[in-house]
Amino acid sequence: MAAISRRDFLRAAGVGAAAFALPGCTGASARSSAAGSKPNIVYIMADDLGYADVGCYGQKKIKTPNIDRLAAEGMKFTQHYSGNPVCAPSRCTLMTGLHTGHAQIRDNKQVGGQEGWQLGSTIGGQWPLEEGTVTVAKILKEAGYTTGAFGKWGLGRVGTTGEPAKQGFDRFYGYICQRQAHTYYPNHLWSDDKIEWIEANKNGAEKVYSQDMIAEEALKFVRKNKDRPFLCYVPFTIPHVALQVPEDSLAEYKGKWPDPPYDGKQGYVPHENPRACYAGMITRMDKDVGRIMALLKKLGLDKNTLVIFTSDNGPTYAGGADAGFFESAGPLRGLKGSVYEGGIRVPFIARWPGKIKPGSVSDHVSAFWDFLPTACEIIGVEPPGDIDGISYLPTLLGRPQDQKTHHHLYWELAGRQGIRMGDWKLVRTRPGATIELYNLADDIGEKNDIGKENPEILAKMTEMLTTARTESEVFPLPKPKS
Repeated sequence: MAAISRRDFLRAAGVGAAAFALPGCTGASARSSAAGSKPNIVYIMADDLGYADVGCYGQKKIKTPNIDRLAAEGMKFTQHYSGNPVCAPSRCTLMTGLHTGHAQIRDNKQVGGQEGWQLGSTIGGQWPLEEGTVTVAKILKEAGYTTGAFGKWGLGRVGTTGEPAKQGFDRFYGYICQRQAHTYYPNHLWSDDKIEWIEANKNGAEKVYSQDMIAEEALKFVRKNKDRPFLCYVPFTIPHVALQVPEDSLAEYKGKWPDPPYDGKQGYVPHENPRACYAGMITRMDKDVGRIMALLKKLGLDKNTLVIFTSDNGPTYAGGADAGFFESAGPLRGLKGSVYEGGIRVPFIARWPGKIKPGSVSDHVSAFWDFLPTACEIIGVEPPGDIDGISYLPTLLGRPQDQKTHHHLYWELAGRQGIRMGDWKLVRTRPGATIELYNLADDIGEKNDIGKENPEILAKMTEMLTTARTESEVFPLPKPKS
């Protein structure tokens, strides 16, 4: 999507003057909602959490009672996809409504030089969103929402066009650079556009856990804005490695299973009890989800708040994490970085009392780039016309007959490409590699390549590897090696 000015888009969309109306709302109810009943949106996103890393998706070893309660009180999607197999481009699709064949950011491209990769650096960052980019935060802000982001940003460091304040967020707290989020005991975090030094973690000390700080700031934001509509975007860093967790959370799992030490030779930091640490990290995050839900109820915001929980991509293979032991990807093939299902299919839960039927399950095929048009439909505004997303609000409201569906979904990362069209899934693992075709209805684990048996489908979807995308000067699709 070509970058246009925020003012031009919002004027064309009529966001500022739009009446809020859910499908079927009358003009009178739309007018009354403008007086203060616009729904709050809390979007919680874990980092590198696998499809089956939480109990309601089949996890047997790790306790996630609060996330499981979200599913019991809301809707669980079985076929929801992240924007990309890695962090920054996945976040870009969420913010802009564009898949990575059209998005500005298509990889974890680092800017700021080698020094920007250092954990203590304040200048590192990822490729920034452009000035004038239309984001979901800008649209909601113009519609009267207060917007906050708490956790890992990864879409441009402070001082660039990509910093959160320039992309629609009134409040930001956490890690601007995702490389700096590779420790849970940083010497600083960012509070809006200012560095907040953490003296207790100075010189490598491990005293203050960043997850706790980020969760507390998200709670403060909810309290402060309880009397106005808000978007609270919470991209937590858990369970992305490094494997680090306070002792009280580690103790919940220590000694439960054989747990050989991790020596740190595959990156990040060593740990004496890596499996217990990984489980403890997820359970600690689950408790923070519970704290957010409890606060919404205490403040009387519960019934007027849509809460979403998901993950930015599949489970990792690095840093001592043991996706095999926990069966983190469930029946899916592949892990983070892969365009197989395990790298991109993620848990997705939505809860909205009185709107979403408790305990419901949907097999609607959806993706991160659908969030922007969903938010637009919630506030009664037409989304930009050239995005890839489709609102899933009809599904949330129990109106499958009104739900539009995707012709196809598309992902790319450093020469890897994936397309889903109906139940068909096409995978190219690198430029020039043999193209693989699967039918997910019969083969969710992508074990049986049936391209030779389906030459017409294979040919059509192979052509889409080119037609479903536009070329990017910054993130070109690599050519096959000769």
